[in-house]
Amino acid sequence: MQTKISMLCLALGAALGSMAMPVQAAAGGNAWVATATHAHALAATASAKDLAEPGMPIHIDVALKLQNRAVLDAFIADAHNPHSSTYGATLLPQDVAANFAPSDAQVQAVVDYLAKAGFTHITVAPNRLMVSADGTAAGAQTAFATRLIHAHDSEGHAAYANIDDAKVPAALAGTVLSVLGLQTVSHAHTMIRTAGKPGSGGGGAGTITGHNPTTFPTIYNAGGTPTASTVTVGIISDGDMTQPLNDLASFTSRNGLPAVNTQVVVAGPAGTDTSGTAEWDLDSQDIVGMSGGVGKLIFYTATSLSNSALTTAYNRAVSDNQARVINVSLGECETYAYQDGSMAADDQIFAVAVAQGQTFSVSTGDDGSNECGGSPRGTTPSYPASSPYVVAVSGTTLGTGSNNSWASETLWSKAGGSPSTVEPKPSWQTQGGGSTRDVADVAFDADPNSGAVIIVNGSNAQYGGTSLSAPLFAATWARMLAGHASLGFAGPHLYQVPSSVYHDVTSGSNGGESAGTGWDYASGFGSIIVGNLNASL
Repeated sequence: MQTKISMLCLALGAALGSMAMPVQAAAGGNAWVATATHAHALAATASAKDLAEPGMPIHIDVALKLQNRAVLDAFIADAHNPHSSTYGATLLPQDVAANFAPSDAQVQAVVDYLAKAGFTHITVAPNRLMVSADGTAAGAQTAFATRLIHAHDSEGHAAYANIDDAKVPAALAGTVLSVLGLQTVSHAHTMIRTAGKPGSGGGGAGTITGHNPTTFPTIYNAGGTPTASTVTVGIISDGDMTQPLNDLASFTSRNGLPAVNTQVVVAGPAGTDTSGTAEWDLDSQDIVGMSGGVGKLIFYTATSLSNSALTTAYNRAVSDNQARVINVSLGECETYAYQDGSMAADDQIFAVAVAQGQTFSVSTGDDGSNECGGSPRGTTPSYPASSPYVVAVSGTTLGTGSNNSWASETLWSKAGGSPSTVEPKPSWQTQGGGSTRDVADVAFDADPNSGAVIIVNGSNAQYGGTSLSAPLFAATWARMLAGHASLGFAGPHLYQVPSSVYHDVTSGSNGGESAGTGWDYASGFGSIIVGNLNASL
């Protein structure tokens, strides 16, 4: 593979040499140019009384554009085309930095611009794709021609939002992609559900009951598939990881498993939130149980679940390039991610991950076919599950027989799955209709009533949601990488293997979409028979 990478670098150099490099606007140009960050929906009802005071503090993350994006996209397509000479190739972070990251001069221009507008604590990400800074509402208006208003998020917490599109001077238009942190009203949430609440698929054979995470390899027939003991897996999380680490140690001890090699990487300022403890417990314990053990488990911990903080965490996981699989049991209405520019920023980060051979495993959501609720109306999926550069994992109700044998799966009625309204369909996805990304790809157990019995705050508790299905897939793919080290990004492989790899989910509805024979929006291809997948790769 190292030889292939060296040849690849020569090919990249030739391709780049044939393209005109980005040219900044003419010196002295004062025109404002729009970024991918649009005015928040609250702009329609905002009034002067809502305006934030000039000195209100904010933290922003400016996403910078990948350069030569067409070349990167072509490389990704070729690397997953069995007929290409670069099939199976991956990039190293230094390849990305040399060929696709903004130049030092471009980054410095953004840093200088922010400093001139009064921003402080300006920090540049190692891969030069993000610049973070602290400032004020007045600074945002000066730098990005946008006003901020006071508002509240869906939980009633104090928040703020921009009521104008974010703009930059024409000289920075070729560098700045979007400005994150100008709104905190819309943000991601966890996809975890407590057992005992309605919403199971029903109608299948077997018993619906909770499962110790260590039984999932038996249920999904891992057989002789290698464990993930040589693979590093990441988890996107937020807040204080003290209790999840303690619970993970209790889980391994009680189940007679080796202690897990763990690391907490704080992305951005350290957060203190502990409300997500059960979520990070569910992710970590099910990854360890389903994988048979991992080489290392890295918690990439965001300051909060705000869009800007999560983008920082995603970027850290990709710039580090240590975790081969990264679990994301989070999401929000894709419309909101599109509006505030975080979709544009995250998608290019995920694209780099694909080029490096990393796989993000993402929950499709626990609100059925429409993650957006009452407005926007229709069938709208969750983001980042709808990104074309991730694997979207839907959820089932799992029925089991004696000795933890698989008996049946039906669609969990709350599982997300529906066509994207804005994201393009990736080249490897041939199912569904139209030109937009089809969600989901695959599915695993998610119904909390057939969910995982884990340790939370030292005691047993049963949880589900697509926060269970995503780590089950992350662990499954980690096992595949242990046996087939050169596989890289999972997405295309899932569409190339035979149907015998899957338990086809053929019954159940999530509101706007129904499960049926073969691939469907609601459940993708269905759940994976782990041993069969391993034998087919």
